[in-house]
Amino acid sequence: MTIERMHTSQRMSKIVTHNETIYLCGQVGNRGDTIEAQTTEALSRVDALLAEAGSSKRHLLQAVVWLKSMEDFDAMNKVWEAWVPDGAAPARACGRVEMASEELLVEITIIAAKS
Repeated sequence: MTIERMHTSQRMSKIVTHNETIYLCGQVGNRGDTIEAQTTEALSRVDALLAEAGSSKRHLLQAVVWLKSMEDFDAMNKVWEAWVPDGAAPARACGRVEMASEELLVEITIIAAKS
């Protein structure tokens, strides 16, 4: 069994790889005050972490999307659907949650397979 942790602190690792599965910590977009801007930034961070771990959004297995307000669901989904490659949609859940910081509107966690 192989477990690799990257960008690890006492609190968390940004990337954990177990065998051929990659787990990313929650990604947020804290530059921007709209759901579209924050979702775009969070997904850009996901892209970068997946690339660093040896994968891409074409290998998504599962996503969990947390929203500050479900009123942002449709707008977030427009950004999400433009980002996910055709035929590569993961199993996904989405819910409302109290965010760690007042300005945050979305947080996304990802599980993916290595490329």
